[in-house]
Amino acid sequence: MVSCCCKIPIFVFIFLLLLVISSSICATHSSETGNSQANNQTFRPEEESKKLKLVRERLNKINKPALKTIQSPDGDIIDCVLLRHQPAFDHPKLKGKKPLDPPESPNGHNRKGMAAEDFQMWMMSGESCPEGTIPIRRTTEGDMLRASSVASFGKKPTRLVRRDSTSDGHEHAVGYVSGDEYYGAKANINVWAPRVSNQYEFSLSQLWVISGSFGDDLNTIEAGWQVSPELYGDYYPRFFTYWTSDAYQATGCYNLLCSGFVQTNNRIAIGAAISPTSSYGGGQFDISLLVWKVNLVPPPNYYTNKMFTNLLSRKHRKNYFTLFHLLIL
Repeated sequence: MVSCCCKIPIFVFIFLLLLVISSSICATHSSETGNSQANNQTFRPEEESKKLKLVRERLNKINKPALKTIQSPDGDIIDCVLLRHQPAFDHPKLKGKKPLDPPESPNGHNRKGMAAEDFQMWMMSGESCPEGTIPIRRTTEGDMLRASSVASFGKKPTRLVRRDSTSDGHEHAVGYVSGDEYYGAKANINVWAPRVSNQYEFSLSQLWVISGSFGDDLNTIEAGWQVSPELYGDYYPRFFTYWTSDAYQATGCYNLLCSGFVQTNNRIAIGAAISPTSSYGGGQFDISLLVWKVNLVPPPNYYTNKMFTNLLSRKHRKNYFTLFHLLIL
């Protein structure tokens, strides 16, 4: 569905983070809940005017011209954007290029069928994006104004990243494997709609593929669902992606809010709300995620940016590049 482009990776760790809500979820699942505090701000007209100008400039870069627009029942606006116009192709050396054709799925991991992709609220309208386009959730002025700054919008806060469950105000449980060379990871993630107490709390369940140290060189590829009223303005669980190559310092972002992931699927909107969800003692709903790597010889004149460092295999860096593929089964 989406892919990250770089050269050749070695997967050092594979983490599975899953929200623990009821006893019916197995022990290898884990949870993450966080809280960020809002700072008191004094209203300054000149500063606010400058901020609004920056917000609108950023929105013009994020929101691309749409061939078709779909109104979602949850209030989202979904824009059907040409593949080559998505944010990943804002890079000067990718302009005019087109996404590479996605490879075949690994053996034994084929899609369940088209119905498996109809798990988001915007699809309830009966509308869909035409072939050659992808659905992108439109970012609003309100989305950006909820962030602490324009520069921090769509990014995780810079903080000490830990693999254990010991941290100040950030509670999570982790199940992981490490110590070998991995070529992919798969997770079935139960989807819930947990309550968070205020706009600055969040809750998520995710597949987390990482490499590097938990200092300043951590590389990650992440996907799952999250409830984040600060990012989205509501309390729906939403499908999300994230990546970073420097422990969340300067690189990476959520979803398609910066160059990184290249989307090819026209039936899934990254950042859109998921429906249905699981209920205690009632029906259960999950999503299946698969991340795998494919080593390729770069096509002629095709620019490949070294997005990651520790996820690269030194043995093949000079002659190949790797596509990291994320598929919803």
